[in-house]
Amino acid sequence: MLLSGLAGCSVKDTAEATVSIPRPAAGMKPGGVSPAKEAADAAIVGKIEIDGSSTVYPISQAVAEEFMKEHPKVTVRVNISGTGGGFKRFKEGDLDICDASRPIEKNELEACQKNNVAFVDLKIGIDGISVVVNPQNTWCKALTVEQLKTLWQAGSKLKTWNELDPSFPNQKIILYGPDTDSGTFDYFTEVICGKRGNSRTDYTPNSNDNVLIQGVQGDAGAIGYFGYAYYVLNKQTIRALPIAPKDGAPVAPTDETILNGQYKPLSRPLFLYVSKKALARPETVAFVKFYLDRGPSLVKEVHYIPLPAQGYEESRSRFKAAISE
Repeated sequence: MLLSGLAGCSVKDTAEATVSIPRPAAGMKPGGVSPAKEAADAAIVGKIEIDGSSTVYPISQAVAEEFMKEHPKVTVRVNISGTGGGFKRFKEGDLDICDASRPIEKNELEACQKNNVAFVDLKIGIDGISVVVNPQNTWCKALTVEQLKTLWQAGSKLKTWNELDPSFPNQKIILYGPDTDSGTFDYFTEVICGKRGNSRTDYTPNSNDNVLIQGVQGDAGAIGYFGYAYYVLNKQTIRALPIAPKDGAPVAPTDETILNGQYKPLSRPLFLYVSKKALARPETVAFVKFYLDRGPSLVKEVHYIPLPAQGYEESRSRFKAAISE
């Protein structure tokens, strides 16, 4: 797995209690599953191909593993090529589901329309892009959006921390971030640097967020950004910076601040883009339904933020409309 501790999660109840187990109804197996449904589930056969966002990957991988336990004749393969990389395949009709950490862009939508790739987009969780530094960095307690822009925008010549703030030491800044196929890169540069893609190029890019983490862990002057879940799982060896929006005080990324919107402008929704052609197959319908039903608990399990209940109801409604067309 590319993200140790995130993939392969299963939802387990660890609390011990004495309960009364009701006798199954006639014709039902323990657990309330009818033989007919069990047979129908076992009869689902096929393959599902997912690619795209490294941020969404841990959720989709966790859902895929749980789904395949119940549907052993279905193979769900989850890849990582970044949101942009996923959409490159999706718009060519080469993908069943695209994981995305940003909405589809105009040129990608036009390519889908040209290639007759119809789809439904579903929100499945919330992320808060985390800006992190090495724990040996004792001087930087928080940054403003304007400071992040000054540091990361195209043409920036900042090389040392004291050039960012005179109170900081004359320590070389080492930059780590997602590559240009990443939806995280697109979102960060748009809300921080003022324009999508408006980023300096003299940084270490990678589509594997674990590589970015290792880079920040290895140098006292390092700073990087990536999805919240990757920070949570590595918070013993990296430190997230509170970020001050233009109209407020610094706010650290937490479950609460991301969900309620206080962690701005770096909170964002996460998406699945599902091909309607793929929804003609029963294995894809079953998988997406499973995703929306079990997704809220698994989103939390892999350290992202579940949508409010209404958000999942809206996604279920969009999904039901798509399969009834």
